[in-house]
Amino acid sequence: MINFTLEVDAVNLNCPMPLLKLKKALNTLNSSDVVKISVTDTAAHLDFGVFCQQATHEIITITKYENVQTFYIRKA
Repeated sequence: MINFTLEVDAVNLNCPMPLLKLKKALNTLNSSDVVKISVTDTAAHLDFGVFCQQATHEIITITKYENVQTFYIRKA
């Protein structure tokens, strides 16, 4: 079980909305806080990966259940 500070539901949203929701959520958090975001957009892992690498946020883990991917991301 991963502890998280904020949970974001981006299920059934298409690009670029999941990434925009992630950015907005991270802007409300303190450094080292964790956001949990659930998405159905199959390209989200690419968008999140590039964004996190550029902003130095850490993708802790990604889980998948049926068509929903859940990302746990630690704010830099």
